[in-house]
Amino acid sequence: MSQRQVLQVFEQYQKSRTQFVQTVAELATRPQNIEILQNAGVMSLLRPLLLDIVPTIQQTAALALGRLANYNDDLAEAVVKGDILPQLVYSLAEQNRFYKKAAAFVLRAVAKHSPALAQSVVDCGALDALVICLEEFDPGVKEAAAWALGYIARHSAELAQHVVDAGAVPLLVLCVQEPEISLKRIAASALSDICKHSPELAQTVVDAGAIAHLAQMILNPDAKLKRQVFSALSQIAKHSVDLAEMVVEAEIFPAVLTCLRDQDEYVKKNVATLIREIAKHTPELSQLIVNAGGVAAVVDYVGETRGNVRLPGVMMLGYVAAHSENLAMAVIVSKGVVQLSVCLSEESEDHVQAACAWALGQIGRHTPEHAKAVAVANVLPRLLRCYLRPDASEDLQTKSKKALKNILQKCVHLPALEPLLHDAPPNILKHVVGQFSKVLPHDTKARKLFVTSCGLKKVQEIKAEPGSALAEYINAINNCYPEEIVKYYSPGYSDALLDRVDKYQPQ
Repeated sequence: MSQRQVLQVFEQYQKSRTQFVQTVAELATRPQNIEILQNAGVMSLLRPLLLDIVPTIQQTAALALGRLANYNDDLAEAVVKGDILPQLVYSLAEQNRFYKKAAAFVLRAVAKHSPALAQSVVDCGALDALVICLEEFDPGVKEAAAWALGYIARHSAELAQHVVDAGAVPLLVLCVQEPEISLKRIAASALSDICKHSPELAQTVVDAGAIAHLAQMILNPDAKLKRQVFSALSQIAKHSVDLAEMVVEAEIFPAVLTCLRDQDEYVKKNVATLIREIAKHTPELSQLIVNAGGVAAVVDYVGETRGNVRLPGVMMLGYVAAHSENLAMAVIVSKGVVQLSVCLSEESEDHVQAACAWALGQIGRHTPEHAKAVAVANVLPRLLRCYLRPDASEDLQTKSKKALKNILQKCVHLPALEPLLHDAPPNILKHVVGQFSKVLPHDTKARKLFVTSCGLKKVQEIKAEPGSALAEYINAINNCYPEEIVKYYSPGYSDALLDRVDKYQPQ
């Protein structure tokens, strides 16, 4: 065989390998092909090609493996069992930037599925290699490495700690400062995934100077970047008062409030979540948000959004109102009660309704004035309907009941209470009648109105256990009226009068 023929054979062999990996990589982009490729044993065929002498074949083989591993955890498990990860990690340090991107993609695709698979990536020594990639000149390599590190960190505090211990955080903070938008996004996302688990991990990110750089990007025009920035800031702020104060000290208010009206739904939701996480900690932090116009902005946000996007805004109003009478009044003045009442009626998801019920209870529980503001918005019948609905979740029933109790114990606005005399079950009725028993002895006008509106008649129809709190409340109400009036409205009294008519003999 001549030299030329030998070269042709090698050329044909290289061409076939190239065509094979390119075809597999292309087929792996379509879900319907995955099972066929798996059954054909494609993993074992791709593995030796990771060591091919031709760089493009190596890269395409890694890309194909990444696409397969990305599809489901079984295929990711197959990559681990096939002993492919150590080869990828070794090559991360040795190969060119194209291969590094493909190798980091495989590591990310394996790590994303479960803590156990992410731990497999850690165990093969990938973290040190990925952190070194964060120092590469090529932004694409940095991005691929940051993405893989974020996918490892998101599963648990332990895995996030491994990422921190490998020295990733300072380099991720540097990546946030790079000019490439996509790198900024991925780095901010990875920092968010590290922060979310514990105050200690969040503090590590803060100590690396992340807050200032994240805060500088809150008005960036790129929506996807803003999503990640607000997510990271809220994951920092949620853990403690100190961390929340550090976020606030970066002078994010009032600028963040403009983002509640962002075109992007996820940006809006993440901003509302950030404000909620700050507001929940202390009255002082809530007051700062109020002073910046935050409550009015969140009330508008609740009015303009629906479903889960609405939820953090609803909860933020509840947290603010929970802190003090003055802060609850700030929510009332900003039309928060009206908006929450509308939300309670509009929403079909139980968990959103439960949040509305909880927030309304936090507003109404402070003073009679607060309770009246909630009651006149027709909230009480709506809460009662949520509580009595047969298919309501346990959480919705519990929160509705608690909110009703909180509001009723402060409410002395009797017109709002009267409808509940007719509809409320005994455990709620007790609180309603209790409020009438407090107000009627001291209010002549209310006593008369209670008779003409048939409230007194309804009270006489209530069957209360002798000696119970409800029975005592009914007695207290009855003591406000002449005996003959109470008798007149008692069940059976009209029959007794008719009997007397029958028995009466005219003179």
